Amino acid sequence: MASHIVGYPRMGPKRELKFALESFWDGKSSAEDLKKVAADLRASIWKQMADAGIKYIPSNTFAFYDQVLDATALLGAVPPRYGWTGGEIGFDTYFSMARGNASVPAMEMTKWFDTNYHYIVPELGPDVHFSYSSHKAVDEYKEAKALGVDTVPVLIGPVSYLLLSKPAKGVEKSFSLLSLLPKILAIYKEVIADLKAAGASWIQFDEPTLVLDLESHKLEAFTKAYSELESSLAGLNVLIETYFADIPADTYKTLTSLKSVTAYGFDLVRGTQTLNLIKAGFPSGKYLFAGVVDGRNIWANDLAASLCLLQDLEGIVGKDKLVVSTSCSLLHTAVDLANETKLDDEIRSWLAFAAQKVVEVNALAKALSGAKQEEFFSANAAAHASRKSSPRVVNEAVQKAVVALKGSDHRRATNVSARLDAQQKKLNLPILPTTTIGSFPQTADLRRVRREFKAKKISEEEYVNFIREEIRKVVELQEELDIDVLVHGEPERNDMVEYFGEQMSGIAFTANGWVQSYGSRCVKPPIIYGDVSRPKAMTVFWSAMAQSMTKRPMKGMLTGPVTILNWSFVRVDQPRSETTFQIALAIKDEVEDLEKAGISVIQIDEAALREGLPLRKSEQAHYLDWAVHAFRITNVGVKDTTQIHTHMCYSNFNDIIHSIIDMDADVITIENSRSDEKLLSVFREGVKYGAGIGPGVYDIHSPRIPPTEEIADRINKMLAVLEKNVLWVNPDCGLKTRKYTEVKPALTNMVAAAKQIRIELASAK
Repeated sequence: MASHIVGYPRMGPKRELKFALESFWDGKSSAEDLKKVAADLRASIWKQMADAGIKYIPSNTFAFYDQVLDATALLGAVPPRYGWTGGEIGFDTYFSMARGNASVPAMEMTKWFDTNYHYIVPELGPDVHFSYSSHKAVDEYKEAKALGVDTVPVLIGPVSYLLLSKPAKGVEKSFSLLSLLPKILAIYKEVIADLKAAGASWIQFDEPTLVLDLESHKLEAFTKAYSELESSLAGLNVLIETYFADIPADTYKTLTSLKSVTAYGFDLVRGTQTLNLIKAGFPSGKYLFAGVVDGRNIWANDLAASLCLLQDLEGIVGKDKLVVSTSCSLLHTAVDLANETKLDDEIRSWLAFAAQKVVEVNALAKALSGAKQEEFFSANAAAHASRKSSPRVVNEAVQKAVVALKGSDHRRATNVSARLDAQQKKLNLPILPTTTIGSFPQTADLRRVRREFKAKKISEEEYVNFIREEIRKVVELQEELDIDVLVHGEPERNDMVEYFGEQMSGIAFTANGWVQSYGSRCVKPPIIYGDVSRPKAMTVFWSAMAQSMTKRPMKGMLTGPVTILNWSFVRVDQPRSETTFQIALAIKDEVEDLEKAGISVIQIDEAALREGLPLRKSEQAHYLDWAVHAFRITNVGVKDTTQIHTHMCYSNFNDIIHSIIDMDADVITIENSRSDEKLLSVFREGVKYGAGIGPGVYDIHSPRIPPTEEIADRINKMLAVLEKNVLWVNPDCGLKTRKYTEVKPALTNMVAAAKQIRIELASAK
């Protein structure tokens, strides 16, 4: 019986790629050094899968930044602003597209479906000249083959590539991206020919857009594409891989009728309804790659249940045509449980990271073929029984508090307009008030001190004194820059979710459970294994300290319940909404304690609200209802004079703008600069927004420092569609990953731009 992995984490078990990338970007190491680290990582991953017994091992799932950007490089679809003149795309062009450079901004970055991974959005138009400009897919296949591993090369499918793109700047928004299909298929044919010549016998096309609700012309594009590629694919086994949700019935019919396709990969963890489609009819002679091992969570697979499901499928598709697989790429889970030395034995027994999931996949395949590893299955069953019966999972007081929430929608008593008037009387802010999103740069010294305190190498007093001075520097810098609403810079925080999770019950943490978010940025998601509560205040000490250093308003900084949920590995034994309401009650306690401590501006970040939106439209209203409700729970009890902010980043918010309004925050700051002010179009189309809003005026995910004139131009674009009395001026996101040498001039220019526009507005009266 055969086994398959859709894709694998690329950062390395100890973030080797992250450190190599950042060293290269800082000019401390060479391109050859970076390539060596990457080659070693790839070799170790291929060997690990081969040693585990996996038959279908993927290649070309490694990327130096992002797999969609890799596809853009393969097609030579480089926007003209990067000055690329042809030939094989090198690091300069590749990383400029991803991160920008001194003279040009980066390409837009947005969420990969409903995950916390970000991809670089291709910019396309009728004049794009496509050319075969990156041979990475073929090179990596050959590289694996030289190591004795015959892999399945993976490409982003041509239709999904186009559907995940956007019209380039200056191109009509109505431009049909699918009209470019014939042009890019010409490049795909060249790649396929090279892979065949190199000896590939299988090829995997990732077409994740197949799980979306697609209009008929988009569905027809799949038929056209794979019909056009049919002669090129002759002699190859072709796998089309889908993931993250159920596949719609009409799409299933289209997909399974493609003649050039040998095999279909389905997510049977999140796509449970897809099973009904398979049972109702599966094409004879085709392979089913059954995604039964969860690629997006860290719980050990229920091997007994999966084996039963696989045996049912075997009866439908045939023994020789069933392949055990992961539900999606393991990119979205942590790398290796072997690196976790501090997790207690009970919780550890409940988990499986990417390396362990590879073993689970192969164990299921062996069991199907009659070689069941009884000891492995018994240990797995014992772990599942332990998790169901463990007393640490249940907190009756928390469960009762959530039940008591039902029946109220938890809205503040006064409307936002009246609240803003009361807040303005208290805060006395100028027109176009300036602020930042929360975090300031985390220096090497700061990270060192946090590590030393955690390892008990320095005393609590030494730690508090160091953090106090760090906060003082940030406060003084903001006063020097003349920013209106300050932040304390969050020097005590490792991560915006991890910091809170570490102080709540029902949540466990890893030492090395890193997951790639974008580029070299990794996060360490909390593991929500039980009922969540807040034993004591989490941020009040630091926020009150910071407020005592200034007469200007100091924001209390919190992460919202939906973001904590969506950026965690979440328990699967109760609805996600129940877990979110538990977290909301914990954050509510914190909000009210901050207010009591004299903090009059409190930001509750919901950066991941859009990210959790189900991919199928029929499921979206229910999610938005409970997600928005959870946010309102957090701040329903504060006074009118306490200003509640929230922040969202890097997603397409236009289609959920009415839900954002329904959150009833006083001020929202939101990504705007990297997406060519896409957000503003929703207001041009007549949506009225009465609360404060700060569409970001510059992109912090790039080292580029925007000039004052550019920021002023952005503010003027905002004033064309938003009232001046609701508009705030702020960066796109927190400044944690930037250097002070970038932050100081960028914020100087931001404040100068705001002051310039204030003068212009005053003189226009």
